[in-house]
Amino acid sequence: MSRIGKKPIIIPKGVDIKLDVLDTKVKVNVKGPKGVLDVTLPQGVKIEALDDQLILSIDDITDNKTRAFWGLARNLVNNAVVGVTEGFSKTLEINGVGFKANAQNNKLTLNVGFSHPVEYPSRPGISIETEKNVIKISGIDKQMVGQTAAEIRKIKKPEPYKGKGIKYSDEVIRRKAGKVVKS
Repeated sequence: MSRIGKKPIIIPKGVDIKLDVLDTKVKVNVKGPKGVLDVTLPQGVKIEALDDQLILSIDDITDNKTRAFWGLARNLVNNAVVGVTEGFSKTLEINGVGFKANAQNNKLTLNVGFSHPVEYPSRPGISIETEKNVIKISGIDKQMVGQTAAEIRKIKKPEPYKGKGIKYSDEVIRRKAGKVVKS
């Protein structure tokens, strides 16, 4: 039994849920004040809407694969509901002498120690804001926000000696000692 899958999803006011049944899968359309998201549930996972909550269940409780998808499907639908009401955001920090970021015209320009500025185009539905050495990525789709943050971090990962590079704001970089010179 999935502990996460059994928990009901509370639907806040202002959020409309539409269920479309396709062959063997169910498509959940979540519409809220910040936008619209679609989630396709895996095969074998059923959903029912009761008043102000959604309850997910599975066909065959003995099938391990279906049980594994039960909790996943519940979290995907819950993330869609949270995304269209509150949204998601990630914060990145830039550390290094002369390192800076500038967001303009749906494009992020990074000067992070290369011989040329690196340009990262923004995805639709994702907003990127910069302030000094901080980059804030926000949007309604949790997966897209996390993927965008990971791709920007990948441009210049923090190095372990001086900590230069792009890191998540809550990330802790394990530092290494430099070479010890014997005299």
